[in-house]
Amino acid sequence: MNVVFYCQHVLGIGHFFRSLELARAFRRHRLLLVTGGPRVDVALPEHVTEYRLPPLEMDPEFTALFPGERGQSLEEVQEERRNLLLSLFATSSVDLVVVELYPFGRRRFGFELLPVLEAIRRGDLGAARVVCSLRDILVEKKDRETYEGRVLDLLNRYFHALLVHADPSVVSLDETFRRRAEIEIPLAYTGFVTPRPPEGSRERLRRRLGLGSVDRLLVASAGGGRVGAPLLQAVLDAYGLMARGRHLALHLFTGPYMEQREAASLAARGESLPGVQVERFTGEFLSFLAAADLSISMAGYNTCMNLLAAEVPALVWPFAQNQEQRLRAERLAALDALRVLHDGDLEPGRLAVLMEETMASGRGGRRAVVNLDGAAETVRWLEAWCGEGRLV
Repeated sequence: MNVVFYCQHVLGIGHFFRSLELARAFRRHRLLLVTGGPRVDVALPEHVTEYRLPPLEMDPEFTALFPGERGQSLEEVQEERRNLLLSLFATSSVDLVVVELYPFGRRRFGFELLPVLEAIRRGDLGAARVVCSLRDILVEKKDRETYEGRVLDLLNRYFHALLVHADPSVVSLDETFRRRAEIEIPLAYTGFVTPRPPEGSRERLRRRLGLGSVDRLLVASAGGGRVGAPLLQAVLDAYGLMARGRHLALHLFTGPYMEQREAASLAARGESLPGVQVERFTGEFLSFLAAADLSISMAGYNTCMNLLAAEVPALVWPFAQNQEQRLRAERLAALDALRVLHDGDLEPGRLAVLMEETMASGRGGRRAVVNLDGAAETVRWLEAWCGEGRLV
């Protein structure tokens, strides 16, 4: 199949990396990954080609889009993107279109998606099937009835199937989308999407870092980094209470999008503590988790699933602006997969105690039985469905 996978990350990097993991699973097909957010420098598999639209970003309050590069107005960038996307479909033979999140989110990108979806619906761009790729939990809306009605109208009109990348034993779509019964197209749960740590990565990385059997490695991270500075500062302060005379090491990843001032402050604080390394980003994050004895992080989809895949004792601090991260974290905590931090837990003395307790639980503790095969199952489902030779 010729597959177009449309993903627009506008604030963090979670949507991009989940989409990339799904794209990797299409290894028997040709896939064009359409992006248009801040650039993420990452190696792509041979069967995947990235098609970059002029970048658009969003403010942390999710209230406004703005051009990612200077020199053009928002209206000019939108017109250029719309024309590029239409031209791509008009000049390509596409069998399957996978759209990440929309119409459940990314409403502001309707300016470029709706012309393509309408043209596909009319048959002007061939007989491509259109699938929505959706994460586990939706962000709550002020006017839920209007929101869900708009989603249903677009979903039932332009899409042929909906794939939810979750394990319904953990969370199901109807918990954050009340009108689930009105979805008229096929819906399938794929399991959660995450890569697995490379085989032997724990031993290899610990050797490279010079860590012996008595040494304890802590990993702290904040996803893309736009909203995680308070957590990482608290981790450094708590680590300072723990580290003197101990066999401890801390690798802290600020995220590529953290403000330079905040990242510099964390780096300066890290330099004053023994065994601390502060970096922006690593392409070996899963290997670090596999090598770690404790992880402290936000509670985004990708990070939580990485924690489960690496089977590392973990503390997570959910993003407070909406329900998404907290609901996910609480469900996983109920399965003993991780522990949830509350704002009061970021006090250094309190956090140090929680870090010690969680690290002491060890990597051999009971792990939640959660379906993490979402990428492979997505491709298996789509291959079987497309093999039917008809639109549903």
